[in-house]
Amino acid sequence: MEQSRRGFLRAMLAASAAPLAVPPSVLGRGATAPSERVTFGCIGTGGHFMGRNLPCMRQVPDIQLVSVCDVDAERMESAREAVSQAYGAGVTTHGDFREILAQPGVDAVMISTADHWHVMISILAARAGKDVICEKPLTHNVADGRRLVEAIRQTGRVFQTASENRTVPEYKQMCEIARSGRLGRIRRVRVGLPGGYWPGTQKFNPVVYEAPPPNFNYDMWLGPAPEKPYTAARTHFVFRWISDYSGGMLADWGAHLLDLTQWALNRERTGPVKVEGYGWKPVHELYDTLTDFHLRYEYADGVELFVDAREPALRIEGDEGWVGSTKWRGPVQASSRKLLEPVGPGEVQLVSERVDGEHVSFVKAVRSRASAYAPAEVGHRSITIAHIGNIAMRLGRPLRWNPEVERFVNDAEADRLLSCEKRAKWNLA
Repeated sequence: MEQSRRGFLRAMLAASAAPLAVPPSVLGRGATAPSERVTFGCIGTGGHFMGRNLPCMRQVPDIQLVSVCDVDAERMESAREAVSQAYGAGVTTHGDFREILAQPGVDAVMISTADHWHVMISILAARAGKDVICEKPLTHNVADGRRLVEAIRQTGRVFQTASENRTVPEYKQMCEIARSGRLGRIRRVRVGLPGGYWPGTQKFNPVVYEAPPPNFNYDMWLGPAPEKPYTAARTHFVFRWISDYSGGMLADWGAHLLDLTQWALNRERTGPVKVEGYGWKPVHELYDTLTDFHLRYEYADGVELFVDAREPALRIEGDEGWVGSTKWRGPVQASSRKLLEPVGPGEVQLVSERVDGEHVSFVKAVRSRASAYAPAEVGHRSITIAHIGNIAMRLGRPLRWNPEVERFVNDAEADRLLSCEKRAKWNLA
């Protein structure tokens, strides 16, 4: 790694005058020495960062977390304490992600913000020379996804969509079976996603509008999204049910299971050509994404994809049998035991990592300058399926989609919904 990063890391580890209680891993005993690790700035320190990304990153010896950023000062301080316990003192805190991007000693960023921020921070990070691993859903709309793909291509940075389910053995096994030919010609895929509002949203009925808490930079939280009055019902976690910031469960959980569908069908850089469906939601003054939905997609070769709001599930059906999993990461089931035999020589063996290994894949790619297992193009194509489904339901009619040019076929009204307007101060040139 470059000398500037080594000096930066040494300075941070020496930043506190008090004696340090530094974990052995930070000192390089039995692990990669700090000066040789990939240094990370972590942007967004909410529940997913604290509950998943931080614990997973701590298991990767080649990673050194050096900075945290959040618009919520209390969350950021909790993250700083946790990161310091794992990596030693000197972890810097920032209320503006651009401060992390300006640090020459940061090699990469882990983005765990609300969905509507993913693309903009990723593009600015790539332009600043940082490699990027970004949470799903990767994009908030189709047009931004294409901009991200082009930015990563132009800057030559490594990018990983944090699609952890590609490392789950059950899902990997199902995709290998589908791509091995054991099922014969694939005819259809059935995906189940959670529906309804999750616990925690009920407390926001009625919605209370008030001044933002003093520790919360609401204007920065909004970022490129439209300017709207503050309410706690709009922000942490529950933003998922507001279309200004996310695409509901079709996007949030669809980012996992639709990605697995693309993987199983070997369609990671393309998509369906038709979509139709319907959905509805309870009356609510703020939450406007659909909580119940039923969609049918069709690929160019006739393969059908059905997506329904129910319990999480994935089932792949072919002329010679089916393979599936019900509930979240449930055991693999099949129409015959023979289908579940381990893949043999000459059969498809998909590249993945150990369980919970999206960070492992990313760091390997950063060191080798090769592609991570879910680069920007792949993540963008997967979430595009959710976006065009939401558009079809919003318009209430079947749509034809051209995945080559990423436009609807002869439908200007639908095309207008492929992008969204941003506040002027956050429009990227």
